[in-house]
Amino acid sequence: MANLKEIRNRITSIKSTMQITSAMKMVSAAKLKKAQDAITAMRPYSSKLTELLQSLSATLDSDAGGSYSTHREVNKVLLVSITSNRGLCGGFNSSIIKKTINTINEKYQGTQVDLFTIGKKGNDILSKEYSIIENRNDVFDNLTYDTVAEVAEKLMSLYVDGSYDKIEIIYNQFKNAATQIPQVEQFLPIQPVETDKTVVLDYIFEPSKEEIVLELIPKSLKTQLYKSIRDSFASEHGARMTAMHKATDNATELRDELLLTYNKARQAAITNEILEIVGGAEALNN
Repeated sequence: MANLKEIRNRITSIKSTMQITSAMKMVSAAKLKKAQDAITAMRPYSSKLTELLQSLSATLDSDAGGSYSTHREVNKVLLVSITSNRGLCGGFNSSIIKKTINTINEKYQGTQVDLFTIGKKGNDILSKEYSIIENRNDVFDNLTYDTVAEVAEKLMSLYVDGSYDKIEIIYNQFKNAATQIPQVEQFLPIQPVETDKTVVLDYIFEPSKEEIVLELIPKSLKTQLYKSIRDSFASEHGARMTAMHKATDNATELRDELLLTYNKARQAAITNEILEIVGGAEALNN
């Protein structure tokens, strides 16, 4: 059995770890509330904008969306992988890395695939095996629409000039603090959905549908990327809060076990001392 000093040192170390994990849990919980409110408020706007754009595109010619809706033979693919800059958030980053690798191996086998990473953790792992054209760690330092719009414009220009035939976004969709769902969304080209011909949308369009579509597409693409990063940001804090909560619980359980072991060892040491004293007294009496 370990001596009492070693056990005391381990208990002290575990208590220090508990303080750190508990503090990180509270910080993540505070940041999660703000991030969750932001993505919850944004989703209806993003969904309605996408719905309106797809409905308009479905009623127009295939070339009405301009260069953003031009479908080409897929020879070069760009995957935008969104992770975080920091760790200690459970399987948040590993799930996106695995999703990215599986997408490359299963969906684009034999196709040239490059990566555009947002987040340091994903870039550090994926850059060892795959080609990274650019990494934007700075997005999370100032997460605003304007910052993300700059990244979206870069992606749009890469598609328009023919550098890539298809662009997809891979990110964690926020469901709740304990659940994040890895998603793969097509960014470009724009895909109009099949609309129900029996449903008549009584809209008056001013200016023309074509002008509205050409105006909405860049805005919709920027909003889509911003929503994806916001989803990932909220998922990161939810995953970190859950991970730190579990770490604190595990540390508490380990501390209690060590306290029990310490008390047993201490009691055994006291008993041995008493036996030695009694034995010595009996020897003197004899």
